[in-house]
Amino acid sequence: MMRVRLDVSYDGDAYHGWAAQPGLPTVEGTLAEALATLLRRDVALVVAGRTDAGVHARGQVAHLDLTQAEWEMLVRGRKGEDPAVALRRRLFGVLSRHGHTIVVWRVSPVPAEFDARFSALSRSYTYRIADRPESMDPLRRRETTWHPAPLDASAMARETTAVLGLRDFGSFCKPRPHSTTIRELQRFDIERDDAGVILARLTADAFCHHMVRALIGALMEVGQGKRPEGWLFQRMQEPSWDEMVRLAPARGLVLDAVHYPPDDQLASRALQTRALRDT
Repeated sequence: MMRVRLDVSYDGDAYHGWAAQPGLPTVEGTLAEALATLLRRDVALVVAGRTDAGVHARGQVAHLDLTQAEWEMLVRGRKGEDPAVALRRRLFGVLSRHGHTIVVWRVSPVPAEFDARFSALSRSYTYRIADRPESMDPLRRRETTWHPAPLDASAMARETTAVLGLRDFGSFCKPRPHSTTIRELQRFDIERDDAGVILARLTADAFCHHMVRALIGALMEVGQGKRPEGWLFQRMQEPSWDEMVRLAPARGLVLDAVHYPPDDQLASRALQTRALRDT
């Protein structure tokens, strides 16, 4: 068997999240169906991070395993074509039936030690909020949350320092059985761009369920004046998912990139991550 990496972008508005669900359109289900059409068998996909319904991606990463014969057969008569180019080309054709809501923009063979989920060093997200009429661009409505009242972006920016570093994010992670809520938040920036849109940029070793949306939701409450400054610090003192959690809308959230170590460090990184975090 050989391992193949897929770099994927998608419009989350069209899907009920990444993870396959019976009877519902999902990114995983649609991509797996396209691969099955080409390979004439079901293929298991491993993804860097399962996004929620409505969340977009520019830099999602997944991997699958193929036999050498399957890899070589992808060219189908185009002598001399790179199988990676052939798979990308053919996936583009099959996925175009879904209105180009999913694009596999790069295909590459990778070492057997590569694991899209456990080998990752970090993930980076962006969240966009338009809180002024002049910044509510209808051409970017799919990737922007429209907020009906002005937000204090400076107060929101000051809050981010309270949650940086290696911490227990139990107040911002929806608990799952046998899973830890300890994460390392490496970057959390808030700024307004030239159009007046509030941009939040976050990078962490990994994000647990609803973590980004819960953090942004808490910041928005501070930005509205519904919560005092220091609210995120207060929440971090006694990690608990409770009725005070407010999730920001999924629309506005984009997975920008997943970062990996050099090939010679893939196996050790995967082992380290598995030891820290249960599946």
